[in-house]
Amino acid sequence: MGFAETFKALSDPVRREILVLLKDGSMAAGEIGSHFDMTGATISYHLGVLKRADLVCETKVKNYIYYELNTSVVEELMLWLSDLKGDK
Repeated sequence: MGFAETFKALSDPVRREILVLLKDGSMAAGEIGSHFDMTGATISYHLGVLKRADLVCETKVKNYIYYELNTSVVEELMLWLSDLKGDK
C-alpha cells in the first residue's frame, strides 16, 4: 500500500486513537468501540480504512475478529520520515 493511503488513514483523530489502543496488543472490534462514543458501524468503517491502508491486520477467532497494529508498515513509515528529516 502506498503512503497516500496511509496518510489518508492517519488524517483522522479517531483512527489515530485506534492505533494507540492497538499498540499494546490485539483487541476485538467491540473492545475498541467501547473506548468511543459512536456506533459499531462507524468503528467498523474506521477499522476498514486502517485495514485498507495496511496499518492494522485482522485475525478471526471463533465469532470474533481481533485487530492488531501492523508494525512493519509503521516501521516503514518511520524509516521514510527519518530519511526525509535527514537522520543518519
